[in-house]
Amino acid sequence: MAEQPNSLKKLVAIATDLELSGDLRINAIAQFGKIGTHAALVALLDIVENEALVWKDRIFALKQAERILKLTKGA
Repeated sequence: MAEQPNSLKKLVAIATDLELSGDLRINAIAQFGKIGTHAALVALLDIVENEALVWKDRIFALKQAERILKLTKGA
């Protein structure tokens, strides 16, 4: 994983903590989509590839990654 800013590290910790509620994890994943940076995209793809996570969370992370890619395509 590439070096991430502290705020992204905190979001990754929340998004991957299975002891937290699903709503909190989904909200953290949604924040990556709002950030929209390359580092956020990489973090989302790391979440997608993490087989220990809930399938629903991984699919949502993939959709957020797609959102970032669509936004950067127009740039």
